[in-house]
Amino acid sequence: MESNNPNYVYDSVVQLDDSATASRKYLAKVFAWMFAALGISAFVAFEFFLTPSLMSLIIDPVRGGFTGLGYVAIFAPVVFSLVANFGYTRVSYPVMVVLFIAYAATIGVSLSVLGLIYTGASIFSMFLTSALLFGIMSVAGYTTNTDLTKMGSILIMIFIGAFVASLVNFFIGSSQLQYIISFVFVAVLIGLTAYYIQMLKRIGAGIEYGSAESKKLVIIGAFVLYTTFINLFMSMMRLFGRRR
Repeated sequence: MESNNPNYVYDSVVQLDDSATASRKYLAKVFAWMFAALGISAFVAFEFFLTPSLMSLIIDPVRGGFTGLGYVAIFAPVVFSLVANFGYTRVSYPVMVVLFIAYAATIGVSLSVLGLIYTGASIFSMFLTSALLFGIMSVAGYTTNTDLTKMGSILIMIFIGAFVASLVNFFIGSSQLQYIISFVFVAVLIGLTAYYIQMLKRIGAGIEYGSAESKKLVIIGAFVLYTTFINLFMSMMRLFGRRR
């Protein structure tokens, strides 16, 4: 299930003189945390998939459906999204780090189920394809001089609508509707990648380093990009993944 991927705007950013250097420094830290989160998710996913006793914690071996813990793993990312969106100013930096690591681990638990549905080669190829699309749009968002704010606002509204539809369809179980939603997600997330990179570039240009606030902004930025990539990858799997 796609995780809520809200927009973040920081009005308290202080503009610095060397904005280009500040942006590169900030984005480097954001991507470092994003890659760390991907590593944590991959490790947890492999551990659950290769260990039957762990997999049985989220998939009932008798009925074949999700267990109570499985449903927690699916919906837990939404809770983190709400904390990141509404409570990040009240949460300390160490707590933000712990929440982000827990979030990545929880996503890994959810991703482990993909191994039961799709072939290993398909998962690997879709991951590379998603990474390529994400990389191309990241470069586009960083280098473009066009203001993507209006486009981003529209895409976020479409994303939220598709996210709500996916929540409803999770209980309805319509494969045709899920196929349409996945197409919408892929198109929207490709555009949002460029928008978020441009947004984070501007945020980085105005960060005053050394404060707890700047450290939390790095984690928030990593959360935004990580969630965007995971949603893109999962949508690509639903559209083009080869089932076992």
